[in-house]
Amino acid sequence: MIKSSTIAALADTLRDHVARLQPGDQLPSTRDLVKGHRVSPVSVARALAILVADGLVTTRPGAGTFVAERRPLTAPDAVDSSWQTVALGDRAIDASAIQVYLEAIPAGTIAMAGGYLHHSMRPNRALSSALMRAARLPDAWDRPPLQGVSSLRAWFAESIGGGVTPEDVVITSGGQAAMSVALRAIVPAGAPLLVEAPTYPGALAVARAAGIRPVPVPIDSNGIRPDLLAEAFRVTDARAVYLQPTYQNPTGAVLSPERREQVLAVAHDAGAFIIEDDYARALSHDGPPPPPLIANDVDGRVVHIASLTKPAAPSLRVGALSARGPVAERIRALRIVDDLFVARFLQDAALELVTAPGWPRYLSGLSAELRRRRQRLLAALTEHAPGFQVALIPRGGMHIWVRLPDGTDENAVFAACRQAGVLGSMGRAYFAAESPGPYMRLSFVGAPHLDDLDEGVRRLASAVR
Repeated sequence: MIKSSTIAALADTLRDHVARLQPGDQLPSTRDLVKGHRVSPVSVARALAILVADGLVTTRPGAGTFVAERRPLTAPDAVDSSWQTVALGDRAIDASAIQVYLEAIPAGTIAMAGGYLHHSMRPNRALSSALMRAARLPDAWDRPPLQGVSSLRAWFAESIGGGVTPEDVVITSGGQAAMSVALRAIVPAGAPLLVEAPTYPGALAVARAAGIRPVPVPIDSNGIRPDLLAEAFRVTDARAVYLQPTYQNPTGAVLSPERREQVLAVAHDAGAFIIEDDYARALSHDGPPPPPLIANDVDGRVVHIASLTKPAAPSLRVGALSARGPVAERIRALRIVDDLFVARFLQDAALELVTAPGWPRYLSGLSAELRRRRQRLLAALTEHAPGFQVALIPRGGMHIWVRLPDGTDENAVFAACRQAGVLGSMGRAYFAAESPGPYMRLSFVGAPHLDDLDEGVRRLASAVR
């Protein structure tokens, strides 16, 4: 058996020899190396294999062994990229507030930060069946109509109601993409965008990445305050407001019927658009949700966002933008510029899912499960974290918004929660400006079992203490 020390010694010797040669120079033949170093041909072959693995030499069958091109002396992560600071300018794109929902959950950690259903709650069999049926369609891999598959647009129009037609609907790659298109189509870079305080961090991230300035408008248990919204329009001269009127993220608030009329009137007087993010319409706990704002829109003021991702599965990236008038043309054009179109087989799979007889039954069961989980989380907070304040019991959605005890350091709590094996969403990310206090959004849909919600709150309360 050939000793590895012999091969290693020969490899070191050849490495020194190669260092004195130039790229492309040929090494001595195997016969000459055997004779010169008094080793076996096998030892030579294995020593050369080490040099090949190190990138020092290359072998050409029938020609011999040659010195490889020199590798750069610096590692890729040591490249001097300081010049990019000047070239990129002062625009920052911060995805951290969204990324926290998408990162892998460490083993043993209870997830109470995310915004997607745990896989045990999803219609997995129905999704698989829908995808298989869609894949068998003869045009599954063809390019779809640029605005989206017509029957899917018709389904979205009917589910939205309020006179929305299939021609008003554009299919998008999920709700986040729809929001990005809507904000950029309506609000120019450098202009203000009115948002609820608090609001969805993903909307703030999209706005800031596009150079748009989010301006907060306070909300209460009945949604955004119309009087303060009117004042914000007057002071900022903004031309759009981003709202979640139904099961608002993170508070769960529902804009009251009276305020819905007032908000439409305020936007009319300001000559402004309303971007209505209706992400949670299918996530009701206690009865049907109110009609969307677009249902009472008489002059094309409301741009409506819908999505199948939340009630179905994270990878069903299918959403819809509904708009009327010139803004609809701009939205369609920007949607094409962004990514041309949404994959046809994914649109077909979404249509197969929502038109199957089992879809309404699934939504009914999901509503009941969401209600059970909401109640379990509320009970756990009462028992294990009495110092946490729950201002509103949501009637829909996936979260409960809690105020932590005064003086709580959110950064310290976040670190302590990770160490304790529980993840929640810190409240600061939900405010466009300063936060009025320490908050946390707790999701009740990411944990596998109801008992995990109890344990998660126990860990959370311990971390806060």
